[in-house]
Amino acid sequence: MDLTELASWVILGMAGLLGLGGVAVAVMYVQDRFQTAHTIRRNYPVIGRLRYVFERQGEFFRQYFFAMDRQEQPFNRATRAWVYRTAKGLGGLVGFGSTNDLREPGSLIFVNAPFPRLAEERVPAPPLVIGPHCDQPFVARSIFNISGMSYGALSRPAVQALSRGAAEAGIWLNTGEGGLSPYHREGGCDLVFQIGTAKYGVRDAEGRLSERRLREVAPHVRAFEIKLAQGAKPGRGGVLPAAKVTPEIAEIRGIPVGQVASSPNRHPEIRCVDDLLDMIDRVRTVTGRPVGFKTVIGARTFLDELCEAILRRGEASAPDFITIDGGEGGSGAAPQLLADHVGLPLGEALPLAVDTLLAAGLRERIRVVASGKLVTSARVAWALCAGADFAVSARGFMFALGCIQSMQCHRDTCPTGITTHDPRRQRGLVVSDKARRVAQYAHWMNHEVNALAHSCGLAHAREFRREHVRIVQRPGHSVPLSELHPCPAPARHGAAAGAGTP
Repeated sequence: MDLTELASWVILGMAGLLGLGGVAVAVMYVQDRFQTAHTIRRNYPVIGRLRYVFERQGEFFRQYFFAMDRQEQPFNRATRAWVYRTAKGLGGLVGFGSTNDLREPGSLIFVNAPFPRLAEERVPAPPLVIGPHCDQPFVARSIFNISGMSYGALSRPAVQALSRGAAEAGIWLNTGEGGLSPYHREGGCDLVFQIGTAKYGVRDAEGRLSERRLREVAPHVRAFEIKLAQGAKPGRGGVLPAAKVTPEIAEIRGIPVGQVASSPNRHPEIRCVDDLLDMIDRVRTVTGRPVGFKTVIGARTFLDELCEAILRRGEASAPDFITIDGGEGGSGAAPQLLADHVGLPLGEALPLAVDTLLAAGLRERIRVVASGKLVTSARVAWALCAGADFAVSARGFMFALGCIQSMQCHRDTCPTGITTHDPRRQRGLVVSDKARRVAQYAHWMNHEVNALAHSCGLAHAREFRREHVRIVQRPGHSVPLSELHPCPAPARHGAAAGAGTP
């Protein structure tokens, strides 16, 4: 008999001396000894249960006691703390020195100018028009905006806080694929409506895209985004557990109450790039709003085929924007296999997409939105250097709402009330306070991206180019992004290719 088994017998003996508590322990002992599913519990009754307790608590102990400031995944403590301070308006000042190791491969080093811009030489980053040839173009004022998060995946107070904060900061809020709720509209911010593979909010009784519903939604939003894929789960549709499908959410989405809401892994009617362009044209024609799509890049083939089809059909057929989500993107729930191993990370996918559009001569026609762990100003500035027009974040704004990275988004047990419909847990999320934090986070992110640009000698952040940032390859050696990803020369199209240019 080893020491662990002896301990089990000691616990059982002590339980016999403790009355009713002892009966409970005795019952657990019998259950463990005769069950067949768990080897540890069968061999070490009662005490073996501690293994599972410690396993569940391990991630929390690591977060608070054992992991170093820059060790954790998906976001380390230093990054989370930076977002918390920024959202509270406490600034990003540090004392004595940075803990960021500039010898670590992948680290960003911005190329400071010997004579940076004085305050009077700086100008605000100008707004950009998305879909200038649409009936209702979208003038996007902010570089940094809120990525897609659905009502249902997020709680009511979380969506309310995002909407109010976005309006205060002058940024857009993407609805996510769960449809347009009253809480998205509450703050009066600019909204981008995401059309997921299940067409929630714009579907008919058979689940097909409804032009009537599109017309009803259009007056309340600035643009439409057709979701092909997201970084956490390319090739897998979204899933909302049955417990979260309340009568209100069911009405917003147009689905039955109390049933699992599982989206198809793609739009059934989109089988190729021509089908995609057909849907873009259909939504744009019906609504008059700019239309783009969100995807994850697996290889350049898709982008080449898309550009070829646009040039064949005419540039008027092009999407007004493309959102590139990196394989490191997040979600409330995703299969680990897809999250770990499918889709190019944004560091590779974004330059690839921009370069393909440049080579086809379509970069000026199509706006590029970057998405994927862009929660700090340095990462957003890198995305602009790589060629993006805008950056969006979901988890960054979740941190601004108070997320503590408890990794319970899919369990309806979020301790901060952000991803749960439990009223008791939602009580801790005070909308007015969190809305202010959302606005401050967005404001200071945009401010600091511009501050980086001024340090590089630029008037504003939209002047960033690839030569303005270096990427560490190994300790003591970095190379410019322009050397890692040289920009191709833009293509020149003849009259036939440009016949459809608006």
